[in-house]
Amino acid sequence: MLAEIITIGDEILIGQVIDTNSTFIAKELNKIGISVYQITSVQDDREHIINALHEAQRRAQIVIVTGGLGPTKDDITKHTFCEFFDDTLVEDMQVLQHVEELFRKHISNTPISDINRMQALVPAKATVLHNAYGTAPGMWFEKSGIVFVSLPGVPFEMKNLISVEVVPRLIERFERPYIIHKTLVTYGLGESAIANRIESWEESLPSFVKLAYLPNLGKVRLRLTAKGTEKKVLEKTIEIESQKLSDLLGDIIYGIEDDETLEEIIAKLFTAKKMTLATAESFTGGAIAEKIVSVPGASVYYKGSIVSYATEAKINVLNVPKTVIDTNSVVSEAVAISMAENVKKMFNTDFAIATTGNAGPTKGDSDADVGTVFIGIATPNRVFAQKFNMGNHRTKIVEKAVNKGFELLQKEILKF
Repeated sequence: MLAEIITIGDEILIGQVIDTNSTFIAKELNKIGISVYQITSVQDDREHIINALHEAQRRAQIVIVTGGLGPTKDDITKHTFCEFFDDTLVEDMQVLQHVEELFRKHISNTPISDINRMQALVPAKATVLHNAYGTAPGMWFEKSGIVFVSLPGVPFEMKNLISVEVVPRLIERFERPYIIHKTLVTYGLGESAIANRIESWEESLPSFVKLAYLPNLGKVRLRLTAKGTEKKVLEKTIEIESQKLSDLLGDIIYGIEDDETLEEIIAKLFTAKKMTLATAESFTGGAIAEKIVSVPGASVYYKGSIVSYATEAKINVLNVPKTVIDTNSVVSEAVAISMAENVKKMFNTDFAIATTGNAGPTKGDSDADVGTVFIGIATPNRVFAQKFNMGNHRTKIVEKAVNKGFELLQKEILKF
């Protein structure tokens, strides 16, 4: 069962907007046994859209399109779909009532216009999908056994439509295989080195099980995927093979990631153990805090952060002794330890992370080489810091440090 995703919008093609919609849709389809064959981005152009639809229907049984459903003249998706399906636009009274209600309740300072009312015009052959959060409805078409779905490009509107309308209809409409994933997260060893260690095991995998290497800054995720018609067989096989993999790489595996980020895993650990966390960041500039609070419910365990970017802030706000900085340098193990220890005390938490380092391009207040990073961790019973060299690319240095900080934190909280 194959699907294709088409995103419409010049803003995607010029790099003004990042296409996160396709990532979300692909994940949701995969959960119900539908594989995405191709993702295509096209211009707000009639011919380009029609060509993409024709090509997609030759490759896939499901085609999901996002974007181009706004009320302005450059949003041409509905008109193009009418041409593709030899259809005409008709007014849908339920959509019109919904649009008027949205303006009355939530857009009180902007009177509804004829342009906004045009959102109620939909192709006559479409099944209208209710968009609870916006004025542009989703649309479901079928042609020669192929399902075409048109959704608004606004991410939170699209996500709700996928979850509430599209996925349930696809489950009812198609018989699908099962796709089972299990992802093991490793740290501290490169992709090629891992491949060498597990070569014999990988070559002996059953034909319906595949291994993917997913390297990222400071970590490599190993994703096992089993696909077939017998769910219990797939689940049992994945468990057996993942245990074999764990036995081979036990020294570098730090968790299992079933479509979860490391910050989501850490959030679950802190919540389950009813423990708390604070952060003190220097060169990472709040990047760790940003990741933490991106997970809903972070307020249960995360108490706050101090971004002490300048040396003066470390001294005056975090109370790092000036003598410690003068003696050891602002980028040092001693300073990272002091930052972690002090922010833990200030917020009265169980754990703390602290970062100090030189992300470049110049050395700043320290003589440490660019890429030198110290990460401090304070736990209920000890405080320590580790030194790392994260390379010479500013963005990568920060991202690697964030990942490494979460890695160290996860190792420590698992001890409690």
